[in-house]
Amino acid sequence: MYDVIIIGAGPAGISAALYAKRANRSVLVLYHGESQLEKAHLIDNYYGFDGGVSGADLYNSGIEQAKTIGAEVINAEVLHITMNADMHYEVKTAENEYVGKTLIIATGNKKLKPNIKGVQEFDAKGISYCAICEGFFYRNKTVAVLGNGDYALSEAADLENIAKKVYILTDGKPAPESDKYEVITKPISEIKGEIKVGSVVFDDGSALELDGIFVALGVAGGADFAKKLGIALDGDSIKTNEDMSTNIPGVFSCGNVNGGLLQVCKAVYEGAEAGLSAVKYLKEKE
Repeated sequence: MYDVIIIGAGPAGISAALYAKRANRSVLVLYHGESQLEKAHLIDNYYGFDGGVSGADLYNSGIEQAKTIGAEVINAEVLHITMNADMHYEVKTAENEYVGKTLIIATGNKKLKPNIKGVQEFDAKGISYCAICEGFFYRNKTVAVLGNGDYALSEAADLENIAKKVYILTDGKPAPESDKYEVITKPISEIKGEIKVGSVVFDDGSALELDGIFVALGVAGGADFAKKLGIALDGDSIKTNEDMSTNIPGVFSCGNVNGGLLQVCKAVYEGAEAGLSAVKYLKEKE
């Protein structure tokens, strides 16, 4: 059991970890995939770096700093987050499950939309981004999950006891390691339908009739986790109060997933606020 579990190891997540750990709390940071910060060739508008610093150097230094003061930092893809009967948060990765008294979402917003004709047209009309949230509407129907990683397999698992049939479509990408679902790797040319999704047409001219498509590209982002937990959103950004708390008790959010100014300085501030707020929440519950 951890006092604080943080999803994301960018400036917001690491800042939250530093403040929570310095308050003598047990802290776990989970992260996976390439951070937006790592992609930055040079950052020359952040305080204290004469001549600038590469995004990768700043990112890696932050992780090492958190480790140095005793935060546990693990590279693992988070697939599910749920609240248990004790109002604690169960965070499941591909290999393990962790439990935290509080949760801080600092993933950035990684929601990816496929560049396929018809996706925009049928958004919310058969195109969905959350199996737990909307799977109920596809009882005994035929659906597909679009993606080829562990996140796609996790979404398919949420649908298998609801839908009549679940396909996985990889749109030309390699098939995931699973023999549980029927996987179609052919590139997709178009999604068709009248009022709602009706079929997927592949590049070879063949088609697959479907009632719905659940998009699960790459890894889950903050908005994906928010939907599963019932956290209020403003578009794809998480709504927070001034102390970075969300509408769900014990859950805080910071950084790019909150929208606004997408800068390191903002992420660091919000991370500090979220870490301190999580500590305050824990004290009030003790």
